[in-house]
Amino acid sequence: MWWQKMLVVAVLALCLVRPGSAGDNAVPAWLADTVWYEIFVRSFYDSDGDGVGDLRGVIEKLDYLNDGDPATTTDLGITGIWLMPIMEAASYHGYDVTDYFAVEQDYGTKEDFLALMDAAHARGIKVIVDMVLNHTSSQHEWFVQSRAGSPEYADWYIWSPNNPGYSGPWGQRVWYPAAERFYYAAFWSEMPDLNLNNPAVNAMVARITDYWLTEMRVDGFRLDAVKYMIEDEINGRRVLEDAPRNRQWLADLTQFVRDRNPQAVTVGEIWDATLVVSRYMQDNAVDTAFDFDLATDLVNAARTGSRRDVERQIMNSTRQFGTRYAPFTTNHDQTRLMTLLEGDTGANRMAAAILLTIPGSPFIYYGEEIGLTGAKEATTDEPVRTPMLWDDRAGRGFSTAAPWTAFSADAAGVSVAAQTADPDSLLSHYRALIHLRNAHPALRSTGIAMMDQSFRSVMAYARWTAEETLLVVLNLDDEPAAGYQLRLDAGPFAGATGVEVLFAAGVGAGAVDVALPVINAAGGFEAYTPLPELPAYSTLILRLTR
Repeated sequence: MWWQKMLVVAVLALCLVRPGSAGDNAVPAWLADTVWYEIFVRSFYDSDGDGVGDLRGVIEKLDYLNDGDPATTTDLGITGIWLMPIMEAASYHGYDVTDYFAVEQDYGTKEDFLALMDAAHARGIKVIVDMVLNHTSSQHEWFVQSRAGSPEYADWYIWSPNNPGYSGPWGQRVWYPAAERFYYAAFWSEMPDLNLNNPAVNAMVARITDYWLTEMRVDGFRLDAVKYMIEDEINGRRVLEDAPRNRQWLADLTQFVRDRNPQAVTVGEIWDATLVVSRYMQDNAVDTAFDFDLATDLVNAARTGSRRDVERQIMNSTRQFGTRYAPFTTNHDQTRLMTLLEGDTGANRMAAAILLTIPGSPFIYYGEEIGLTGAKEATTDEPVRTPMLWDDRAGRGFSTAAPWTAFSADAAGVSVAAQTADPDSLLSHYRALIHLRNAHPALRSTGIAMMDQSFRSVMAYARWTAEETLLVVLNLDDEPAAGYQLRLDAGPFAGATGVEVLFAAGVGAGAVDVALPVINAAGGFEAYTPLPELPAYSTLILRLTR
């Protein structure tokens, strides 16, 4: 049978140690060019009136995300979608899978998913799906069989005859009783960890991965909780996170993905310091990874109006990763950006301006572009995963029925309909920046150099390729900045004979008159003031021409 043949392939791919195999093929070039949009399907759009978002709802809203025509600017312009878990699961969030080969029935069918893939690909949108491999639901048939003592599944999870008694990576309880034994569950008693040291489990992982790549035609995976896949013991010391064998296991998985589809990618959730994340990149464990240190500094820069920490972190991340990292501001596990910024739309604009003009493959959490709010609570994440606000009518354009969870308490103006035609809205700001990034390779390159100057709120940096050179100037403060001077001892501006304004937000109506800097022999400049005064929360992007 086909699946028996697949098991042989899987064992060869994932169960054998293959030193040096990871990274045999280059990371697909399209990754660096992609602007991602994270969607929680349950909360995006309900197409059938049951109060729950679904895959057909995502299809109906694709033109909002990207209408497939690069000449239009009324769509958001994103070029990649990350779907939070869409496999059959026990809980609303989907991170406790009960069937890896089935689409969550609340969201639709396999045919609905394939229709979404066709519609997204027709618009030039890549789609990755959440892949949760560290654990399953306690209701998964594998765990049911393992708990019952089935020989076939006996070692599919991590069991102990006695309670080992130790705590988990962040001090949490991890051992739980069942059938006169104890099982290991790092995240929750109802999400037992798979034993990824078991060749049979790894063979199944390969089957699952191959199914979604080949039959479901996804463009890759967002890999959940990857620090915790493999537990190890090194020199008598228990290692429950970030073990070296953990990175090797992931490197083999990423290589398997590349072998099955050379254009597919893996995105890792490594919630740790940039230095730790960099080890996964150096070992080719994943193709790209979220930069949590950068997210913290980026949000703080927008909140406080101070550039210093985020500048250092951008340069650190770029040195470590090039474009192989994923900048973001917040995600489904965190308090939303507008709430962190205390409702300050101007500060949100500046966060977007930084996110979308630095290297890497940026991720935007659904609703961030309209300023959707929500605070993470200690016992539940629902407040940061509320339904999208499409308009200001009853039901907020999400559903004709009562939504699966309450809407956020946002005012009427926080909706797509209220902002879509307003050129000064937050939504229009995101749209314009994304389309600008799509149009200019310099904004998607590794080339970046920070300007020297004394103002804490004025952030300026060069972005370039061999073909074009751009200068990004931001005032992160809620007060105007006058008397600043930008300096770059050596840079990419040699031969510049003219300057063109590509983007000007918050600098007033009408044309913006900007002088050309005096370029030195090293391609930099000594003292440059593009505008005598930078208004509060303003973004200026210039192209120096030759």
